[in-house]
Amino acid sequence: VQLQASGGGLVQAGGSLRLSCAASGGSFSSYAVGWFRQAPGKEREFVAGINWSGGRTAYADSVKGRFTISRDNAKNTVYLQMNSLKPEDTAVYYCAAEAYGSSRLIPRYWGQGTLVTVSS
Repeated sequence: VQLQASGGGLVQAGGSLRLSCAASGGSFSSYAVGWFRQAPGKEREFVAGINWSGGRTAYADSVKGRFTISRDNAKNTVYLQMNSLKPEDTAVYYCAAEAYGSSRLIPRYWGQGTLVTVSS
């Protein structure tokens, strides 16, 4: 499966962005999909995930209550709605997928990143 992330940009603290991860080349509804991020000088970290059926989601503690992951299997797309953004959310965000994975997926496929910059 191929993944294409989009939706990043520059936003002020307290603002919102919605990231999209469009999939092609596979049976999208059978994949768990997640978002990971990597800030400058830091390791890549898990942000949010949704299992293959869409019935379960998981979030990093740092984004709980602010970010929401969802999927539209008819459009082969997973979304990450990010609200109340903070400067520490600044990072390159990557979407990833695992066949029949849980919401805490172990990625096998990666998309390219999209940069999110939150100004204070």
